[in-house]
Amino acid sequence: MRVQRVLMPGSEAGSWTLLGDDQVPVEPAEQFLGYLSAVERSPNTVKAYAHDLKDWFAYLAGHGLDWRAVTAGRRSRLRGVAAAAARGPRPAAGRWRCCPRWHTTAPPRA
Repeated sequence: MRVQRVLMPGSEAGSWTLLGDDQVPVEPAEQFLGYLSAVERSPNTVKAYAHDLKDWFAYLAGHGLDWRAVTAGRRSRLRGVAAAAARGPRPAAGRWRCCPRWHTTAPPRA
């Protein structure tokens, strides 16, 4: 799967689409991304959604799931996995990489 930039016929406006492994647009994603473009959302917004949809459909394919049959519980688990991935590896004990040097409060223990 990959996110691909596309040009709208008859204009210079660009948008984004999600192509499956067969290089054919993923229809549910295509409809939603087309809607975002039609209501004139920023191309950066459409691109961000396209990448998120790519992750979603790759997750579904990796688990053998159809997008229409996904339950709320499974969506919730994916959000947890995505949040953990976005945080990255945990810093060494007592260190905060993202905070200024003046920050001396130790992180809460989980």
